[in-house]
Amino acid sequence: MQEAIENTVDPAKQDNITRILDAAERLFRHYGYAKTNVSDIARDLGMSPANIYRFFASKTEIHQAICGRMLAASYQRAFDTSRLPLSASERLRLFVQGQYQMTLETMLDEQKVHEMVVVAIERDWHVIEKHIDRMHDVIADIIRDGIEAGEFAEQDAVVASRCFGSATINLCHPQMVAQCLAKENRATPEQLIDFAIRALKK
Repeated sequence: MQEAIENTVDPAKQDNITRILDAAERLFRHYGYAKTNVSDIARDLGMSPANIYRFFASKTEIHQAICGRMLAASYQRAFDTSRLPLSASERLRLFVQGQYQMTLETMLDEQKVHEMVVVAIERDWHVIEKHIDRMHDVIADIIRDGIEAGEFAEQDAVVASRCFGSATINLCHPQMVAQCLAKENRATPEQLIDFAIRALKK
């Protein structure tokens, strides 16, 4: 039903929404989330703030939409990895490595983007929770494949996916990744991934 609604969105309206989000993300990346307001976004686009409010009720809504786009890209990368013609163990390894690399490149290397993501996590927005659920679904599908192939022990794939996600969260959560990078008394990414995968085996 939702897909049918999205398919009927006025192209002109969608174009304006995309332009606003692109401009807002560019400004958030350059100046930071806290230092950018709706008037700045409107000025960048050569339109009035009132025109922005026709599409978004607040800067918070714009922020949510941008984070939604970033998380969608993260999910797509994970989904594509889950469909590769590889063993379940190798797909899980690539899944976590991919999420870790994306966190480093997108959310930490660009400090202003990191700020934007941290604000979203602290506010516990529904887009974050939805993303976590979708990622757990991807992991569960891979684990089911591993169970069926005799690669992993017989177990509840849903529970296992949540445990696997918790065991590797240090490699996916922006704040935790940032903290662990500065510490020497932490397991390396490969050690953590190996440990989590071994826990699924017989």
